[in-house]
Amino acid sequence: QVQLVESGGGLVQAGGSLRLSCAASGSTFSINAMGWYRQAPGKQRELVATITSGGMTNYLDSVKGRFTISRDNAKNTVYLQMNSLKPEDTAVYYCNAAGYYRGTDRTGDYWGQGTQVTVSS
Repeated sequence: QVQLVESGGGLVQAGGSLRLSCAASGSTFSINAMGWYRQAPGKQRELVATITSGGMTNYLDSVKGRFTISRDNAKNTVYLQMNSLKPEDTAVYYCNAAGYYRGTDRTGDYWGQGTQVTVSS
């Protein structure tokens, strides 16, 4: 099994910054891609940013230029630096990791417990 432990959420004023972290455990699991998703009240969960093991990134249009996703492969940790935060960024942010178990053909897709980000106007 793989566990994802998130940290870094909180309350911030509009224009401020937060950095989210997500550490994945699981010695036999090889992670291909990690990412951040968010879900605001009454809305569907949406992709915010993803990063592959090779460093390729993808972003939600509304966060481009403000958020930066990065990854430490050695630590199996993904980060989301969020700058110029807006009230509409308020949501629960979830970490995701997708990959496979080494030596098998089993794949896995795991989620963190979520961390609340609240941006006040």
